[in-house]
Amino acid sequence: QEYLVWQVYEQRIDWFSLQDGDYVALPIEADGVIRSLIFPGLWLDLQAMLTNRMPQVLTTLQAGLNAEPHQVFLKRLGQG
Repeated sequence: QEYLVWQVYEQRIDWFSLQDGDYVALPIEADGVIRSLIFPGLWLDLQAMLTNRMPQVLTTLQAGLNAEPHQVFLKRLGQG
């Protein structure tokens, strides 16, 4: 339902989501993060990823996993 394309030479990452039968690029939020629509809490800091700042990538991901929408998602899956 979603997929990522990392264009290494172009230094670009696109994240697409299936909506009404078409794949649509997810927006980059004002903070530079793309957030999954299918997996609440799956957040990607694009600039950190593209510039190999893995601690920042992990910090952003952890913030998403700690956020309320992810906790609700886990409960819905029976894991929270």
